[in-house]
Amino acid sequence: MKKTIVTCDKAPVAIGPYSQAIKACQLLFVSGQIPLDPVSGELIRGDIKVQTTQVMENLKNILDLAGSSLDNVVKTTIFLADMKDYSDVNEVYGHYFKDSYPARSTIEVSKLPKDAGVEIDAIALLKKSKS
Repeated sequence: MKKTIVTCDKAPVAIGPYSQAIKACQLLFVSGQIPLDPVSGELIRGDIKVQTTQVMENLKNILDLAGSSLDNVVKTTIFLADMKDYSDVNEVYGHYFKDSYPARSTIEVSKLPKDAGVEIDAIALLKKSKS
């Protein structure tokens, strides 16, 4: 099995020893995204809706570049610094997935990198290439 590292300049660079995403077989594994601005690399400040929007845009950009899309996501994990943000995160998240909801876990954690309020990772199917 061959794996391919995915690097997207429309999403923040990895802030540690990991890849933005990995293609393996017909799957794409996208590392957890926090609300970092892809240009400056700085954490987006604002309420949880603003942070979640940036996270979803980062995920979307990586998925698109890698040959997938939000419609092809089969599983996400949401990490929240505070479970009281659950409904606000759901509101933003729902705008991105519409009717094609992936399986999902949501977990409250004690702390996220750079003191972010939310982190989301994803597993997606790759689009079939046209031969």
